[in-house]
Amino acid sequence: MILTTTHWIQGREISEYLGVVSAEAILGANFLRDFAASITDIIGGRSRAYESKLREGREECLRELESEARALGADAVIGIDIDYEVLGQSMLMVTASGTAVKLR
Repeated sequence: MILTTTHWIQGREISEYLGVVSAEAILGANFLRDFAASITDIIGGRSRAYESKLREGREECLRELESEARALGADAVIGIDIDYEVLGQSMLMVTASGTAVKLR
């Protein structure tokens, strides 16, 4: 399964558009992660704990997109858009959507 943010796949022709597929992942951040991130905010640097959670959410969404597209008989998902949001004080939301397509 090809997953791409572009609207075409070089060297391949799209034979059929099967529809929009989407996925959501809502991840809770815990007290220890929040505490570590607040220390990082004070002293500077990157928050590896939150980066790890965001990566986990993105990978989960891409797996879900692939699964949804496969159920439609797709060979690829094009035009993938990934968005990140903060919900409340301790929830992270990752959403992804794209177009499932059949290739020649």
